[in-house]
Amino acid sequence: MAAGALVLVGAAVVAGLLLIDEDGESTSGRVKETGPGIGWAEGITPAWMSGHMGLDIPATAKSAQAAYEGTSRFDTGILTFTLTRAEAETYLSEHPPQGKWLEPIEAQAGAPVHDFTHLGLPEPESFKKGIRYGSVCPGSPKATKSPEPSGAPDMPYGMEDGYDTSDERCVSLYAHEYTPQRTRIYLRAHFEPGISPLPSAPSSSPPAG
Repeated sequence: MAAGALVLVGAAVVAGLLLIDEDGESTSGRVKETGPGIGWAEGITPAWMSGHMGLDIPATAKSAQAAYEGTSRFDTGILTFTLTRAEAETYLSEHPPQGKWLEPIEAQAGAPVHDFTHLGLPEPESFKKGIRYGSVCPGSPKATKSPEPSGAPDMPYGMEDGYDTSDERCVSLYAHEYTPQRTRIYLRAHFEPGISPLPSAPSSSPPAG
């Protein structure tokens, strides 16, 4: 009996590892840790993440991907897509930052290392050339500065002054001109844990009828 139990436990562990290894570049990911609200959520689509952030995805965008990670401190939503250089300039003009677009002086120490990597992409903080970034607050003419960031990491590249995202729902926007013709838009936002219901995970059962 004891040997049989050990075999079952081992099989369950292997199955869990295989589930983690199945993540692909275009998926929203699967929960990697135990416990409710912890890890990468299932069923996250670019359209859902766009609505959650309050920032649109242009109809001409390509390679849209999104993911949402829950932690005990705060949740992180990420969204990315590509545009032509001209389309990107229009998008940036329609979604101006609080202040002005900034360019990195040097790579930020302690930058996130697993957010967009989860989607098979480099982190935007890793780029030193061809990158602009800023804090975009949809629907708000001004962001409310707070003495300290509200539970979320500091803005990248030495932006010491954080913005209170609890009410303004500010989003970190990065635009990387990765080829002479195209620009990749990276969007990252932090939310209070459980700030809104997540979409239901896609069912594996075939539709009835």
